Amino acid sequence: MPHAVFRTLHGTNAELERFAWLGDELAVAIWKRQTDAAETAYRQPGHHTLSFYLGGGYRTQRSELPGQYGAPRMLCTLPDDHDSRWLIRGDLRFLHLYFMPRHFTRRAVLELDREPREVTLADRTYFANPTIERLCERLAAMPWDGADAQLRANETAHAALSQLLLSQSAPRRGGERLRGGLAPAVRRRLSDYIEAHLHLPITLGMLAELACLSEYHLARMFRVSFGMPPHAWIAARRIDRARQLLGAANLPLQQVADACGYADLSHFSHRFRAAVGTAPGRYRWLFS
Repeated sequence: MPHAVFRTLHGTNAELERFAWLGDELAVAIWKRQTDAAETAYRQPGHHTLSFYLGGGYRTQRSELPGQYGAPRMLCTLPDDHDSRWLIRGDLRFLHLYFMPRHFTRRAVLELDREPREVTLADRTYFANPTIERLCERLAAMPWDGADAQLRANETAHAALSQLLLSQSAPRRGGERLRGGLAPAVRRRLSDYIEAHLHLPITLGMLAELACLSEYHLARMFRVSFGMPPHAWIAARRIDRARQLLGAANLPLQQVADACGYADLSHFSHRFRAAVGTAPGRYRWLFS
């Protein structure tokens, strides 16, 4: 288990009630603790954690924030580089959603018009957000066993990550001026062009011409400003578009494949299954 927060809890008196990998390097767990007094410390875990109190926590506090106590429905966000110590007293049951920083910041381009390297998850202790709370309650209540159940939980987790980005993002530490990358106007131009032309072949040369750069420099600066190479960004956006169409419209699968720029239905089905973990038709049945 690569998630440091999970490993830390596993070495304490916390009891793991449920755990599942959800795909996309997302993991979810429900823990419970019953103790007179115990301390837990997290040291730069290298991944983000969303914590949601399902029950208890009235005498649980973060050592750095004396006088603030938990309660059911309270949320905490623990970014990848944070340090914290927690004093737990009494009963506590909570849900943890573990995710890598790239799953949070990749959304920055589309949802915040920011470069992924500009933002991170805020370090917040005991806050309320009704939308995120409902998503966490839904995630805790749904089954996680089996491919279909994990896919539904994956979608709920991604919805929670989008809400986190909108409400709990923070500038990265340091405040130094970012070097390299694309000018904001060029980044927007490229993003808009890709979104409008997902149904067509898109080449590195086309993007370079649009940005008035050589293919070599465009490839390097695109990776800096989008968090991944052009081909990977385009492939991910095609999968995202396909998921939207399958969940919201009753189009024939061939039309979905055409709208997302796949050569044929077989190619679309292969790519979609590899990325999402299930066939397009099955995905439609689950979410339409």
